[in-house]
Amino acid sequence: MSKFFTSSIGQKFFMSITGLFLMMFLCVHLIINSLLLFGDGELFNEAANFMSSNPLMKVIEPILALGFIMHIIYAAYITLKNRMARPQAYKVVSKTKVSWASKNMFILGGLVLVFLVIHLANFFWKIKFGTVATVSADGHELHDVYSLVAGLFKGCLLYNVLYILGAIFLFFHLTHGFWSAFQTIGWNNNKWIGRLKTISYIYAIIIAGGFAVIPLYFIFKYFV
Repeated sequence: MSKFFTSSIGQKFFMSITGLFLMMFLCVHLIINSLLLFGDGELFNEAANFMSSNPLMKVIEPILALGFIMHIIYAAYITLKNRMARPQAYKVVSKTKVSWASKNMFILGGLVLVFLVIHLANFFWKIKFGTVATVSADGHELHDVYSLVAGLFKGCLLYNVLYILGAIFLFFHLTHGFWSAFQTIGWNNNKWIGRLKTISYIYAIIIAGGFAVIPLYFIFKYFV
């Protein structure tokens, strides 16, 4: 078993599993963030406080963090190993059609990582280790996460632009990463690859488009 995880196939398999796990997290994260678009923040605060106080999330959170770290490490290791094994590009042009996203997954992943660090520094770090104001809702005191998150969207046009760029990078990363993950775990016949590539674009549009709508909403409401 240890040889499997140190082999190229095992490393790609592990990267695919962590990638699928992170893609499920993106769905949950988008659903909660979409609540920023409704009401005066009460729904978003309730959802954010529920997630932060839920015992299950206290278990999932470190697993999620580990998944991110391992996915990044394996992706970087596999990419660098492949480049070292083939330092020069082949002179013969391959007839296999390769998408731009698949050829630039390492760069796209790096750009998504840069945005993620900025995002975590502005929200997650402040929520976990800073001081967040409280607000009363139905007789309960909740952390006013909405004011923290929406406040940055309302007050900084640059962050809105960066958020949209992050969504674009994520779109291209997902268009290849989604179907590639399923291919690695065995769904690699011709019939399913075609279907998965179509689903990957649908998924990428929904997720990246959903995240992009949030800053666009605040841009048109507060800056236009």
